[in-house]
Amino acid sequence: QVQLVESGGGSVQAGGSLRLSCAAAGFPYRSYCMGWFRQAPGKEREGVASIESDGSTSYADSVKGRFTISQDNAKNTLYLQMNSLKPEDTAMYYCAAGPQLGVVRYWGQGTQVTVSS
Repeated sequence: QVQLVESGGGSVQAGGSLRLSCAAAGFPYRSYCMGWFRQAPGKEREGVASIESDGSTSYADSVKGRFTISQDNAKNTLYLQMNSLKPEDTAMYYCAAGPQLGVVRYWGQGTQVTVSS
């Protein structure tokens, strides 16, 4: 059974940091592209960051220089280190997996990130 379970969300003040984790199971993790999306109330879901099997990463312009996506292949776990958080980063963050960049096959349930000022 496919599982993508996010953790690490919470409330933090502007300028603070959080690290999100996504534990994956039930699919060939190492051959998939993994990523993080977010959605704030009233806004469309936005791709935040992705990482491919070869380690290539990409980021939304809004988070470049502040967020870092990484993974531990031995643990089938994806991470998103979020530094210098801003109130506009407030959103539900979702872990996602797909066979290639731009194709999402599996979604996690999400973890809420709230940044206050």
